[in-house]
Amino acid sequence: MLDRLRRWRAERFEARHPFPQEAWDEARSRLPLLAFLDDEEAARLGRRAWRFLHAKRFSMHPDLAAHTRFDEPAQLALAAQACLLTLGWSEEDHEEAFSGFHEILILPDAFHRQVEELDEYGVMHAYEDERAGETSAQGPVVVAFPDLMESGDFNGFNVVIHELAHKVDMGNSLDIDGFPPLPRDMDPKEWHRVFTAVWDDLQAHLERGETPPIDDYAATHPGECFAVSCEYFFSAPDVLCEAYPELYALLTHYFRQAPLERLPPAHPEPA
Repeated sequence: MLDRLRRWRAERFEARHPFPQEAWDEARSRLPLLAFLDDEEAARLGRRAWRFLHAKRFSMHPDLAAHTRFDEPAQLALAAQACLLTLGWSEEDHEEAFSGFHEILILPDAFHRQVEELDEYGVMHAYEDERAGETSAQGPVVVAFPDLMESGDFNGFNVVIHELAHKVDMGNSLDIDGFPPLPRDMDPKEWHRVFTAVWDDLQAHLERGETPPIDDYAATHPGECFAVSCEYFFSAPDVLCEAYPELYALLTHYFRQAPLERLPPAHPEPA
């Protein structure tokens, strides 16, 4: 009965909102991350992104909207980067993962937040933090337009994937802790072991004054470690697999996807 209802809803949506194939083709041509999907993945992602566009509100700051054209291909490209995270999951799991927000807000530029953090010695540190994006438990997903424009290539940076990874992370709590809901066939202890090893390696690199193999923002908080790892998994899987093969394998299992297979010829898979 549930499957029949889901099919009926899908057919009704398609009838009311015919899929814009030309806009999707244009969206794919703009972003390498979408262009190198195989035909089956591209077709599935395009329709999921189209439904996502109608399920969420996409808003631009008035100062940005006044001089920026956010056309249908651009909207589809943003939605597709979000839905790429859940492409390997069922429609039900996809909807559940992104049920905790209703809006994506695009700001003209990076923004600042006053942050207070308590260190291990009980000392409170206050500072101003510049951010390309922001996610909270019940609020919108916020991204800065310049960083959005830099996302979508195979370079390890993707503000949409980063912020939506935080939403996935919060699926079992209100906290961003790097421990999202896991499927039944994944062992939480194994998840903790693999991510702890990555965390420890990142910290060791920084203590030695060395540049870590992935963005050092991953070493600031376990939740950021997960989000940055997701960025690399989808947009620089060769780098992630070379540095942390166990983590790449873990995320392959978790997301039910193998991004190494999508790399363009300029990005050979690691031996």
